[in-house]
Amino acid sequence: MKDYKSLYFVGAGGIGMAALERYFLAKGKKVAGYDRTPSELTQALEQEGVEIVYDENPDLIPSYCRDKDSTLVVYTPAVPSDHAGLCYFRDNGFEVVKRAKVLGIITHDSKALCFAGTHGKTTTSSMAAHILEVSGIGSNAFLGGVLRNYDSNFLLSSTSEFSVIEADEFDRSFHHLSPYIAVVTSTDADHLDIYGTYENYLESFAHFTSLIRPGGALIVHTGLELKPRVADGVKIYTYSKHEGDFHAARIRKGNGEIVFDFVTPWETIEDIKLGVPVDINIENSIAAMAACRLASVPATAMREAIGSFMGAKRRFEFWLKEPGEHGKVVIDDYAHHPSELEASIKSVRDLYPGRKISVVFQPHLYTRTRDFAPEFAQALSLADEVFLLPIYPARELPIEGVTSEIILKDVKSQKKSIYTKENFINSIPLLNFDILLTVGAGDIVNLLPQICQQVKKQSR
Repeated sequence: MKDYKSLYFVGAGGIGMAALERYFLAKGKKVAGYDRTPSELTQALEQEGVEIVYDENPDLIPSYCRDKDSTLVVYTPAVPSDHAGLCYFRDNGFEVVKRAKVLGIITHDSKALCFAGTHGKTTTSSMAAHILEVSGIGSNAFLGGVLRNYDSNFLLSSTSEFSVIEADEFDRSFHHLSPYIAVVTSTDADHLDIYGTYENYLESFAHFTSLIRPGGALIVHTGLELKPRVADGVKIYTYSKHEGDFHAARIRKGNGEIVFDFVTPWETIEDIKLGVPVDINIENSIAAMAACRLASVPATAMREAIGSFMGAKRRFEFWLKEPGEHGKVVIDDYAHHPSELEASIKSVRDLYPGRKISVVFQPHLYTRTRDFAPEFAQALSLADEVFLLPIYPARELPIEGVTSEIILKDVKSQKKSIYTKENFINSIPLLNFDILLTVGAGDIVNLLPQICQQVKKQSR
């Protein structure tokens, strides 16, 4: 990596790509790239020094990225193989590598804390990075969400031996990593367009566990179908909310707070107070603290860090919270898998018992909608009202017969409809929301300012 003076990122606006761009900027490299559309993230990256274009015409590639000996090209699998910029680099003999390979190379010599799982990996890895930062140990953290504490998904340390990595199973990306401590939060079936079968998906996680270095550790959620395949000298620990080597005890909820005791194989750390007090964060914090405890982080630092953790953007993020017992509330969550969706709705129900909960869901990917339509419908049926937007395609082309309707038809909620994004915004004055939860991994977040503006009008 030291031989390259500049890097060009194809898909520069992806959250995983952003962390690498920030890393190389910090190392004094010139960084440029392409993305399909501007976003809040690309605007932030541009302000930090990344030169980004939104047209794949190769003529727009900056001059300092046109020398194949001094420029490394990094791409994400979400970018189509016939992308004009990618074709230019390949046709002209540039080194073109996947994001995951670069991440594996730059973290190889560190003590890597790697967080994998169908869901939960963004929050758990973010918590661990924050714990290490608060403790003074620090880390180089490559995260899949923008931490509200730092307004970034990348943390840099010139002295720490640790890195914290959100280990993505998509396209087997996490097979490029060399974990010192690995955490597996969940192995619910996903990405079957890549893996074909659930058995192949589980095998991919098993291979990930085999990459843990001797002397390292695996921390795995209890009850998973995963069969770890670790090297000699790797210790295996379990965790969950109520049982396992690491778990919670004396959970106390009230007045908008959640407090519990953190039980480890060696001691109990009392009175952990969640900075983001939702039920799922009990388990998330247990996973993060377990990894940090094995990295010798002191108990006092963990208690302080979990209490001050503000969460990642789009992970159960409050956009509107009017005062009073009946004040209107708008919450946004990145949930895009049925299990995540169920956990998100249950967390809202837990926080606001007895109130009307409305969910606006934007399905993500045609293949995921096709593969899990009944499970999505079952999860959504936990809400009082359900409103679906059209499927967000991301990297995929449409599949005949796969629309949001195949989810909606099985939703049991009394009130349910499909809206275009524009029609939904225009209909808010008629819908009389109480607690509104917006969910999905697409561009639904871009609607939040308008949604909150319309919901506020209802209170006047």
